[in-house]
Amino acid sequence: MQVSVVIVNFNTRDLLRNCLRSVFSQTKDVEFEVIVSDNGSVDGSVEMVRQEFPQVVLVENKANLGFGPANNRGVNAAKGEFIFYLNSDTLLLNNAIKIFYDYWKAHETEKLGAIGCNLVDGEKKISHSYGTFPTAFFVLKKMVLHVFSFYAKNVFKAFGADMRKHQRLPVNEYKTGNVDYVTGADLFVKNDPKYLFDENFFLYFEETDMQYRMKQDGLLRRIIEGPSVAHLVRGGAERPDDVLLCGAFSLIQSEISKVRFTKKHLSKTVALLLKFMISVIWLSPYIFKNTRKHFKALWSV
Repeated sequence: MQVSVVIVNFNTRDLLRNCLRSVFSQTKDVEFEVIVSDNGSVDGSVEMVRQEFPQVVLVENKANLGFGPANNRGVNAAKGEFIFYLNSDTLLLNNAIKIFYDYWKAHETEKLGAIGCNLVDGEKKISHSYGTFPTAFFVLKKMVLHVFSFYAKNVFKAFGADMRKHQRLPVNEYKTGNVDYVTGADLFVKNDPKYLFDENFFLYFEETDMQYRMKQDGLLRRIIEGPSVAHLVRGGAERPDDVLLCGAFSLIQSEISKVRFTKKHLSKTVALLLKFMISVIWLSPYIFKNTRKHFKALWSV
């Protein structure tokens, strides 16, 4: 087996159906298998896969294990020389798997660790496809700005002003070549047990952590030309700083994972400061009802 495509699903039945259709319709001239690792979906996803895609290897986790752990369960069932991690909210627009495979084989002497492509959104605009490893200073600086913007926003709101209209969304740029990390929406790697996801990361920063370890081992991470993949739901739609501090579950998990990554790779002192600043936000009456149950997880990092 040349490539194992691993897709984590959690209640995204219709998106998953379209993703699987695109994989099977677009992929040619490469030996591949598709593994869906389902995190206890209750929307009929499992039944849909069984009925419409009997060729798919279905891993039923029975509970929401998180993104990294669910991917690892999929890899445990994989037979491929390579793993292609693919989000359930993506569509392959060309024979991307074959292109990734051929590229890797043609560049095997270059110590590749991971490759990906420039993702596009539903409007075919470039979306978030790669990133830069954070530094301790950058993480701390951004968190200070988060705290300031959160409380400033609510002061402005008290006077009838909307601070959000003054904020700018990041611009995603087309790029090829080596990067710090490739986003986990379309991540093509060697099937190597050394580079599984760290299961301490429930959601977010898991691909950053994996590729930081690759960097430490001298492996390259790269965006290449050729593959075409659309990331439809949240691909590149990063939120303004004030929204990042709201009570949504996924965004809360992002803050916890940020602390975990900082403590593991950057600075334990900065990680402790982050905990305090995040707590200042989470104790705000604006969002406390959504964050109080997550304090234990934050302070256990």
